[in-house]
Amino acid sequence: MYWQSEYECMDRGDLELLQLERLQATLNRVARNVPLYRRRFAELGIDPYDVQSLADVRRLPFTTKADLRENYPYGLFAVPLRDVVRMQASMGTTGRPTVVGYTSGDVRRWSELAARILTAGGVTKDDAVQIAFNYGLFTGAFGIHSGAELIGASVIPSSGGNARRQISIMQDYRTTALICTPSYALHLADTLDEMGINKTALSLRFGLFGSEPWTEDARREIEERLGVQATDNYGLSEITGVAGECLERCGLHINEDHFLAEVVDPETGEVLPEGRKGELVLTTLTKEAFPLVRFRTGDLTTLIGAPCACGRTFRRMTRIPGRSDDMLIIHGVNIFPAQIETLIASTGLADPHYQVVLDRQGHMDQATILLEAPESFCTDSIKQSQRILENVRIRLQTELGVSFEVRLVEPRTLQREGGGRIVDRRKI
Repeated sequence: MYWQSEYECMDRGDLELLQLERLQATLNRVARNVPLYRRRFAELGIDPYDVQSLADVRRLPFTTKADLRENYPYGLFAVPLRDVVRMQASMGTTGRPTVVGYTSGDVRRWSELAARILTAGGVTKDDAVQIAFNYGLFTGAFGIHSGAELIGASVIPSSGGNARRQISIMQDYRTTALICTPSYALHLADTLDEMGINKTALSLRFGLFGSEPWTEDARREIEERLGVQATDNYGLSEITGVAGECLERCGLHINEDHFLAEVVDPETGEVLPEGRKGELVLTTLTKEAFPLVRFRTGDLTTLIGAPCACGRTFRRMTRIPGRSDDMLIIHGVNIFPAQIETLIASTGLADPHYQVVLDRQGHMDQATILLEAPESFCTDSIKQSQRILENVRIRLQTELGVSFEVRLVEPRTLQREGGGRIVDRRKI
């Protein structure tokens, strides 16, 4: 099934001409309207009109997360604020969010891209789609929501949390498609077992999962325990609706008419050929409010150029096994160690030393922070220790949107060398 077969099955030559036309328009727009790009193009002697082939994109500078933070909140917008109809955000490494704006045209295109991904994953207008992503500044839920409505499916915006309630909704509303993180899908499977409910009591047929890395073993377990066909999809808060698997499930089809994808060596920035794993770099081709040129996603993948049996001609990318930077994904939320350190320090603890321990309890992430008590701190003072722990816990929950268990440990007991700051014991 296709949502927009005229694009999804385009002749490769026609597609590349369309990409070049849209790339040239994007470069001219950002050179006129975004000071960062205008300055960088001038420094490198780049005239957007000199970009005459897709290969010329390699001459353009990268855009990084740091650029987004330094231009907070509206410095990278390419349209006046009056043309922005929606703003959403994600956290950055310093706790300052990345703000993304959308024009009405951006929102419409985002819905179309989500409709493509849903259709590729088997969803039709006859489905009841339960979206168990958190609604709010996080972008994932809204895109899938609008895409499902565009298809004509019935949308159940159940949001995240309360697994028993989610399962009751699945039963009562006869949900046929589940949208959430893969770890949450496994948690729902655990909850089904706890409630003594057989998967055959549900109407589920499809599951579209994303927002965190997962494995083929996890896919098989989800399919077996929930009775669904499970597909992967990929996007970022900054760049939405990038790619999704079809039911052949041999790579995620990149929406190449809207995004120009490259894979580069994370260390050198050198563009790698198809088949080589590296960092995914994306250039938006149709975004109006928040266009990005050669954005370094930090996500590792490999591009696949071979034809897919589904008939789509878009290149595919392998599923994301991890990241080239130190970002952690906890409950589907992107968090950097620097954020944690900044928030702990903001509670008044001087030069805090901590360790983040990530485990799985059942199939849910469990995040614990071991925090060394100050040398001058009296460990016999229960009241003081509880005050410190609660203060740190509340700040982390409020600022990052993730619940951490916080424990005090004796001074000088945590590892200082060899990357001991993060201990990730999770296995999906």
